[in-house]
Amino acid sequence: MKNFLIRIFATGLGAGYSPAAPGTAGTLVAVPLFVILSKWGTTGVLTGLVIISVLGVPLASRMEELTATKDPGRVVIDEIAGYLLTMLGSPPDLLYIIAGFLLFRFFDILKPPPVRYLERTLFSGLGVMADDLMAGIYAWGALRLLERFLL
Repeated sequence: MKNFLIRIFATGLGAGYSPAAPGTAGTLVAVPLFVILSKWGTTGVLTGLVIISVLGVPLASRMEELTATKDPGRVVIDEIAGYLLTMLGSPPDLLYIIAGFLLFRFFDILKPPPVRYLERTLFSGLGVMADDLMAGIYAWGALRLLERFLL
């Protein structure tokens, strides 16, 4: 039962089992979560981000053990945390949601320095979570620039 619950939460309620683009599917799970948490403002989103990030490290580590794979693609709790970080301080408006989604996926896939470095050098679940959080920081910054000049 314990391993079942680990798999459920680490895979974003099963989104990580998507046969195509599990990271994108995991990020989609984060969208309604962001909308719900944003009802409590930035504090709600930040609280969700911290809880998911803290739980994500041991969950991702355990999934690495269960699958005998480093950073298994089906683990998407890191994408959920990265998207929440991207959206920190944003309103739950459709334009922001879409822009944040696209920006986060862009930086998560591109993995500009030091994203890939974090993924490769940090131990187990910490590396799994850290690279997506760093991609979220890049996406957050890009979203703030879009907000200032275009949105």
